[in-house]
Amino acid sequence: MDQQLIAALNKQLANWNVLYTKLHNYHWYVTGPEFFTLHTKFEEYYNEAGNYIDEIAERILTIKGKPVATLREYLEVATIEESNGKETAHEMVGNLVNDFELVVNDAKQIINTADGSDDQPTADLFIGIKTSLEQHIWMLNAFNSK
Repeated sequence: MDQQLIAALNKQLANWNVLYTKLHNYHWYVTGPEFFTLHTKFEEYYNEAGNYIDEIAERILTIKGKPVATLREYLEVATIEESNGKETAHEMVGNLVNDFELVVNDAKQIINTADGSDDQPTADLFIGIKTSLEQHIWMLNAFNSK
């Protein structure tokens, strides 16, 4: 059991749980001319986040680790900030770009650590997450460009 890898996976799990809540907040509170576009997109993202939460936690269990599983633990471990509830639609999008970039950078480290531990299933999981988020970042940046 690679404790460094399990700690990195738990950080991802915590970040995804904070993102899951943040995405619901944004989904419910987005307003303005972009409402219909972003309301739907944020729902798509929180559904994706829910899947990642389950996959990451189950991967931690599979490699004989213990996933963080309480709100307190998520907030202690996460490096992503909660929503402040005052963001404009474009600030929401910008915040998600930053959050997704943080998760991608952490995913790169997990992929390298997993490869070094000969743990292809974990590396594969995070290659998929990284690929999806990189596309989201590109699209969100295009949406926010003037």
